[in-house]
Amino acid sequence: MANLPILFSEKLNLATLGVNPEAIKNVTCSMESDKMITVCEKNAQGQAQICMIDMENNNAVDRKAMAAEAAIMNPVSKIIALRAGQTLQIFNLELKARMKNYNMTEPVTFWRWATPSIVALITATAVYHWSIEGDSAPQKIFDRNAALGAGTQIINYQLSPDGKFCLLGGISQGAGGIAGTMQYYSMAKRISQVLHGHAGTFATITPEGRTDPAQVLIFQQKKPEEAHQLFVMEIGKDKDAPGGVFRTNQAIPMPQEAPNDFPVTMVKSPKHDVVFMISKMGYLFMLDIHTARTLYRGRISTDTVFVATPQSATGGILGVTMKKGQVLQIQMNEETLVGYIMNTLRDNQLAISLAGRMNLPGAEQLYLAEFDRLMASQDVTGAAKLAAKAPQGILRNTQTIQRFQQIPAQPGQPQPVFQYFTTLLATGKLNATESIELARPVLQQGRANLLTKWLQDDKLECSEQLGDLLATTDLEMALSVYLRANVPEKAINCFAQRGDFDKLVAYAAKVGFSCDYGMMLQQLMHQNPQGAVEFAKKLASAEGGPLIDVQAATDVFMSMNRVQECTAFLLEALKENKQNQATLQTKLLEMNLLGGSPQVADAIMQNSMFTHYDRQYIAKLCEKAGLFQRAAEHFTELSDIKRVMANTHNMNPEFVMGFFANLSGEHAIELLRELLGRGPSNLQLVVQICQKYNDQLGVEKCIKVFEDFKSNEGLYYYLGAIVNSSQEPDAHFKYIEAASKLGQFKEVERVCRDSTVYDAAKVKSFLMDAKLADPRPLIHVCDRNDFIDEMTAYLYSNNLLKYIEVYVQKVSPGKTPQVVGKLLELDCNEDFVRGLLNSVGQACPVDELVEQVERRNRLRLLQPWLEARVATGNTEPSTHNAIGKIYITLNRDPTQFLENNQFYEPAVLGKYCEKLDPSLAFLAYKKAGGACDEDLLRVTTDNGLFKDQARYLVEKQDLELWAKVLGSGETEEDSNKRSLIDQVVQTALPETKNPDEVSTTVKAFLAAELSLELIELLDRIILQGSEFSNNKNLQNLLILTAVKCDQDKVMEYINRLDNFDGPEIAKIAAGEQYMLYEEAFVIYQKFAKVDGISEEEKGVLFVSAVEVLVDKMKALERAKEFCERVSVNQCWSKLAGAQLSEGMIHDSIASYCKAKDASNYTAVIAAAEAEENYEDIVTYLVMARADVKENALDTALIYAYAKTGATSDLEQMVSSPNVANIIEIGERCFVEGLFDAAKLLFESINNNAKLALCYVNLGAYREAVDAATKANAISTWKEVNIACVKDGEFRLAAMCGLHIIVHPDHLEELINTYESVGKPLELITVMEQGLGLEGSHAGIFTELGVLYSKYNPDKLMEHIKIFWSRMNVPKLLRACETALLWDETVYLYKEDGQHDSAVKIMIDHASAFKHDLFLDCVQKARNQEVHYKSIAFYNEQHPLLLVRLLQVLTPSLDHARAVHMFRKSDALSLVMPYLKSVQKENLTAVNEAVNEILTEDEDYEALRTSIDEYDNFDQIALAQKLEKHELLEFRRIAAYVYKKNKRWGPSMNLSKQDKMYKDAIETSNDSGDSALVEELMRFFVGVQDKECFCAMLYTCNSLVKPDVAIELSWRNGYTDYAMPYLIQYVSNLTAKVKEIDERTAPKEDQVQNDAAAAAANMMYGDQTMMITNGGYGGGMDPSYGGMPQPGMMPAGMQQGGMGMGMQGGMPPMNGGGMY
Repeated sequence: MANLPILFSEKLNLATLGVNPEAIKNVTCSMESDKMITVCEKNAQGQAQICMIDMENNNAVDRKAMAAEAAIMNPVSKIIALRAGQTLQIFNLELKARMKNYNMTEPVTFWRWATPSIVALITATAVYHWSIEGDSAPQKIFDRNAALGAGTQIINYQLSPDGKFCLLGGISQGAGGIAGTMQYYSMAKRISQVLHGHAGTFATITPEGRTDPAQVLIFQQKKPEEAHQLFVMEIGKDKDAPGGVFRTNQAIPMPQEAPNDFPVTMVKSPKHDVVFMISKMGYLFMLDIHTARTLYRGRISTDTVFVATPQSATGGILGVTMKKGQVLQIQMNEETLVGYIMNTLRDNQLAISLAGRMNLPGAEQLYLAEFDRLMASQDVTGAAKLAAKAPQGILRNTQTIQRFQQIPAQPGQPQPVFQYFTTLLATGKLNATESIELARPVLQQGRANLLTKWLQDDKLECSEQLGDLLATTDLEMALSVYLRANVPEKAINCFAQRGDFDKLVAYAAKVGFSCDYGMMLQQLMHQNPQGAVEFAKKLASAEGGPLIDVQAATDVFMSMNRVQECTAFLLEALKENKQNQATLQTKLLEMNLLGGSPQVADAIMQNSMFTHYDRQYIAKLCEKAGLFQRAAEHFTELSDIKRVMANTHNMNPEFVMGFFANLSGEHAIELLRELLGRGPSNLQLVVQICQKYNDQLGVEKCIKVFEDFKSNEGLYYYLGAIVNSSQEPDAHFKYIEAASKLGQFKEVERVCRDSTVYDAAKVKSFLMDAKLADPRPLIHVCDRNDFIDEMTAYLYSNNLLKYIEVYVQKVSPGKTPQVVGKLLELDCNEDFVRGLLNSVGQACPVDELVEQVERRNRLRLLQPWLEARVATGNTEPSTHNAIGKIYITLNRDPTQFLENNQFYEPAVLGKYCEKLDPSLAFLAYKKAGGACDEDLLRVTTDNGLFKDQARYLVEKQDLELWAKVLGSGETEEDSNKRSLIDQVVQTALPETKNPDEVSTTVKAFLAAELSLELIELLDRIILQGSEFSNNKNLQNLLILTAVKCDQDKVMEYINRLDNFDGPEIAKIAAGEQYMLYEEAFVIYQKFAKVDGISEEEKGVLFVSAVEVLVDKMKALERAKEFCERVSVNQCWSKLAGAQLSEGMIHDSIASYCKAKDASNYTAVIAAAEAEENYEDIVTYLVMARADVKENALDTALIYAYAKTGATSDLEQMVSSPNVANIIEIGERCFVEGLFDAAKLLFESINNNAKLALCYVNLGAYREAVDAATKANAISTWKEVNIACVKDGEFRLAAMCGLHIIVHPDHLEELINTYESVGKPLELITVMEQGLGLEGSHAGIFTELGVLYSKYNPDKLMEHIKIFWSRMNVPKLLRACETALLWDETVYLYKEDGQHDSAVKIMIDHASAFKHDLFLDCVQKARNQEVHYKSIAFYNEQHPLLLVRLLQVLTPSLDHARAVHMFRKSDALSLVMPYLKSVQKENLTAVNEAVNEILTEDEDYEALRTSIDEYDNFDQIALAQKLEKHELLEFRRIAAYVYKKNKRWGPSMNLSKQDKMYKDAIETSNDSGDSALVEELMRFFVGVQDKECFCAMLYTCNSLVKPDVAIELSWRNGYTDYAMPYLIQYVSNLTAKVKEIDERTAPKEDQVQNDAAAAAANMMYGDQTMMITNGGYGGGMDPSYGGMPQPGMMPAGMQQGGMGMGMQGGMPPMNGGGMY
């Protein structure tokens, strides 16, 4: 399996996801893409639903209730097409909306998504395309060919990639098997061609030797008596076109064991140019499109794969098997395909072709051999083409280029290497190495334009090396390469050289590269200040955060006093207004306020751009700069604000107004006082401020401010502005007061008239006290606030009667009653009052006037005035009420007035009359027409007027009114009620002739539950003779009332009365509430005997009578006698039901039979079966079956036959037509042990599964196996197998077992069955037989291995080696570990790729250890801890093999940890080879370990080499250790180490101790420290070593101080030794002075330069510009006249000065040379 050219697995199983297996078939199950599978199924309740399995979402299952017989999901989106009959619908599941709907005129036999936007519909006659866009109907594409007639089943439809060609495929029954027919149709030419084959598809390929793509038709052809063939034909291209038309065909090798097999699906791989074809019997064919060759054939399933689709993720396909629902995943095995073709198909040429075309591994040796052959034959073109198409670039390397370069060029032809590159460029893109090798000669030839074109065409792979190569000639091209190769450092360098700072910033931010932007900005500032500003802005506002410190950039600008530029930059950099930018914000404002640009600072603060600066400091600066408004805004102390506000004359009034919005109320008031205190010039401003901020300051406080300064004018203007909107009463009062004081009486009147806010009492008092000449303000106040009495008294007492007349006539005529009342109280003249009333006339309200006058007992005063109003035709109720009261009081015929007057209000006069005369009150209330019923009832009840009340109630016919008087109450009310009822019975009802009045009265008594009184009433009306004696309703009411209240009279009334509703009353009487069953029975009998009644109605009454007997009275015997007397079938049925309920099964069945009623068969069957009375039930069922054909009847009868042992009747029943549920009854018989009956039943329906179980229970095992063979169900095999095993029938059990073991889910149960009876060897035999089965699976091989581990370990290893790839390795591993079979365990771990576990087993169990095997496993282990455990294991158990282990593990070890392990176990010397091999990585631990071993071995040469080559260790510690070593060379190494680490003192001291003076001199010279040099010179003088002293002067020439050298030589007599040094020093000094004189000589334009320098100093300070300051390095080049910088040598002197030996400088004195 591992070497097969395909990878095959089960992706998921639809059945395990709960999909109904019966729905997993063609039509109901579809898979249009590798995203979704849809299945139309039914749920447990039988309701249709669609099951959608989302394979992209972890196989999530979504079921939706949709009534559809077929559904297909769009291949790219969640759009589903549904089909039910001829109705088609398309839904968008994500939007939950229906997109389209259409009803076809003929059924659709096949459909699928031809494209993501087109549904292909195939009917019996034609092919249609239905677009999901717009609202178009399906469009007919072509008619089906006659070859695909009615007997053809359509199984495939394909649309070419360009949408111009169609392929329709179907199958039909042919003479030699299933025949396939396909119709190939061209839309452009509108013609069809019939092809003989079963499967086909379209594809787009690029044939070899061509660059243009070809659209091909791929189909399988099978003609009668001919073999299967695969045809590949190019379509859509003229056969005479250049290059011809691609076409090929090859035979398809069909399996010999399946001669009648045929393809059902063909799918093109989305990744490779191959097609996968699957046959009906489950054979898979993988076919190459370019050659039509069969690459692989193998059986992948015993079930039909009825649908398949491409899988884009793997380049393979997915297929679904019928019924089982396996979703199989098949793809090409790229690792093994070429090897399979070479070794199995033995076709190297095909292998080479596939490997090159598909870029597959496996053909490397073939390509290398072919390449060597072509190169040997000087076939440059062929070799170049071969290398170009070699898979995985195996020939695209440096060696190949070198080989082409070594080939000599032929005359007249380009060099071979250029031919090679030309071929590569024609086929694709060069790799990095090829790009560099090609660029070198092209640049040498000066043809850079070719490189530009290749880069534009993306023919070169960009790399850093290529960019470096181009940078020397073309900076722009190099930049392009660096950008593509992602080399940010060099790309930014190119941007900088080009001056593209904008692009530089964007690119650096994009790639995250850090640049020294500060230096760049400083440089740009000198050259282009404005450009520097823009550059700085971009740096500060770069995405992801600023790229430059804003403070540093500010310093750059300010160092050159660029305030304007700095301001522009900071405005951009600080625009986010962050807290941490407070200092910079302050700095920005400060530089403008102090730098002469306060208007800029003012604009910044005006726009509120910043909020975090030091506001107090800026406020002071603003005040000094004259920006008083900004200063006021920023100050917080009130004293500061007052000081600034002294300059309001220099401020914008609008600002001052707005400024107060930010002040607290207290501060604002204080500031207002300050402004008013400075004189009246600020009064207007203060007034405006108070007006604007009235709500914030408070009216009271503002008023207090003005009052404190006695400013009535300010108060008037302030309050005048707010009085119209203010809700403060005091504001209105103070305004009225101020206006009065200022003589603004019009305003006083206006406010008093219009305002609703002021305190009316307070204003009234003020106005009365003020006694204004014009009382109109007071009149308005009193009128609006109802101070009429006070106003009238004020006006009357001040003799202002004219204003009283004006007030009641024009201002408020409605207040006339109050004015009149007050005047009467003041004893005003009645003539004046009458004149006042007459002047007001109709406008005076009568009610209130009457009330005012009546209260003062002066009502007669109004009589003339009222009669005059009536005489004018006035109908106003109040007028008539008033005149009525006067007539009633004067007793002027009140009855006539109350009965005839239509305009008075009955409630008013009725109330007025209650105490004077109740009868008059009754007349008034009755006149109201029901509006005063409650008052009427109260008056008549309180005064005993019950006769009037009874007549009124009867006439009124108002049930609600009756309810009020008849309701329950206290004893006194009961007596009143009795009085009323007596009057109703004795007077009111006898007087009436209106039946409605009688009916309403009766209803009222019923509603009041006065049952006895009602019976008394009805008895008198009906039985004592009246016009209403035969009234049906009254008779019904009388009987029903008696039923409720006097049941003893019910039977009498039933017998005496005839005109009532008998059946209805009988139902009421027989109800649970009254239980008058006998009376109900009598009613049913009485009405059943009435003449003229139909038989049907009579039967209904008899049945009702029986119901009373059986249901109510439970008198079954009496009911039986009644049924025999009336002889009605329905009565027998009713009786039978009652008998059944009472458990009288025999009598009930007899009654049912008499009634010939089979309707209640379910209950009868259940009751009879409960009593196991099967003899009677047979009788009943035979009767029932004559009329009813129901499943339950036949089922129950068969079961009854089975229970009674009537085998012959049972056989006859089963063999005859019936509708019984044979399966159900068979199961029941089986469960109850009626195996003979069950056998007959299961035989009749061919249920072999159950039949086999019956045979098992009957002991017929041979017959059971035969039945199981026919059933072929796993559950049946299991049952039969268990029974055979238990009875020792192992041969039969094995036959069953072989059918069980092919099902993985049931294998374990089978094993338990055998093991539970102790027969493992028989089980092993069965399992061994199952290895060769066609359906053998991993479980068989695994479980057999487990059994071997338990019962036959000797065979286990052989079994594992043969079948390990087909086993469940983890499970078998557990079994092996349990059985302590460690060799087998290791082998399994190794083969399963669990090398860590294999290593652990060999470590833990010595018997399993094998050195070679261990090395093979440990180097593949992924857990690093296993490596270290292995090292410890080898160190302890196999130390001689430890180095070999370390060699294997070196690439994956942490060498520091390994060294620690070896140091801990004292095994460093043992692993010295390993340490040397890894020392090249220059690790501290390794270096220290190696140095330690070399020190112990006293190998100083190797130690010095190690120190020089690998410096990563604690060098000082090693030096300290070595300086105490007994050997000189190791102490020299210590001094050398000190010297390397610039520990000059210890190194020199150690050399001096060992008298290694040369080393000491070299150390002092290398140190560059004059002090050390002087110390060593004094040391040599001290030990009197003249030669070394002289050598010091030569070697350390540049470090020796001349004065020290002269002093030491003179004092110690070493002048001769020092003289050469002195001569050389004087010579150099002379030359230097001369050179300086020449350079510093003044020039002609010196004056101009000095002036320019002075101007520069004034503008930029004393700083030197970047360009003249030596660039980034600092210091000037000495050749330009500047002084040498530190570290630079004087002209003419070599670095290093004089020295000894090989140090350079002057030779020794005796060697001659210059001084």
